[in-house]
Amino acid sequence: MKIKIIGFILAIFLLGSFVHAEPQKLNLMLDWFPNVDHLPIYVAREKGYFADQGISVTIISPSETSDALKLAASGNVDIAVSYQPQTIIAADQGLLLKVVAPLVVHPLTTLLFLEDSGIQNPVDLSHKKIGYTVPGLMDVMLEAFAAINKIQDYTAVNVGFTILPALVSLQVDAVMGPFKTYETVTIAQQGYKARFFELEKWGIPDYEELIFVCGPKALAKKPAAIKGFVRALEKALAYTVQHPEDALATYLSALPDSDKKIETQAFELTRPYFAVKAEHDPAKWQAFADFALEYGLIKNKVDTATLIHDWK
Repeated sequence: MKIKIIGFILAIFLLGSFVHAEPQKLNLMLDWFPNVDHLPIYVAREKGYFADQGISVTIISPSETSDALKLAASGNVDIAVSYQPQTIIAADQGLLLKVVAPLVVHPLTTLLFLEDSGIQNPVDLSHKKIGYTVPGLMDVMLEAFAAINKIQDYTAVNVGFTILPALVSLQVDAVMGPFKTYETVTIAQQGYKARFFELEKWGIPDYEELIFVCGPKALAKKPAAIKGFVRALEKALAYTVQHPEDALATYLSALPDSDKKIETQAFELTRPYFAVKAEHDPAKWQAFADFALEYGLIKNKVDTATLIHDWK
């Protein structure tokens, strides 16, 4: 009888251990279709860094370029890849968000155009059609860029993901939002040469291009899992710095349908911009928020210290 009781207790213990060992699930929505900007995420997954933290991460691509932030704020996804300016704008509009980690720590965004467009300076875009990629962000950034650089009487057009088709078909003369590390490579692959204005060289202050954000629901419900995500990400960022060739090979293996040539070239351009530590620069965040208020990107002063989650 004692043996049966001990066996029963042992079975319950083993069952409890099995349940306890089940990884906690997180869903992560990207800001764009998967590309090397997201490489450390895939390194963390494929190298088992997420599993080491007891989490399982499902990576989702958005249907629209503005989906991720909204879905994170509403709690429909646990974590989203977003942009520092977009997060500040969203906070001004009343969305409740917390920034939990950086991914790319300097601007990649450009105002991009084709080489044969005749555009030499930003003011040459006056009276022209200018596309933008992410509604609620890039159209607002365009307004600030235009004000600073005296671009007058332009027409803004939402082109979403269709950057090159919009340029080639002359639907627009330039596009605000393409990355200097990725779209320039993909456009060259299609036989076109792009030129661009780097925002930080034309009056826009430095900012963190890609970040990870959560809504309050996810952070309250899954704090340990999200902290585990950040730890795994930091390990993947370090691995990418130390072993770039293997990191790229890991990413390409995870996404076998991606264009190896484009992704390899884009990775070399993107590498210097990846975060090294899962930490933010509070002064840089506040400086951009103050700039946003000055140029009308936001209507109210935003205290960015309230946006950045403190993991200590």
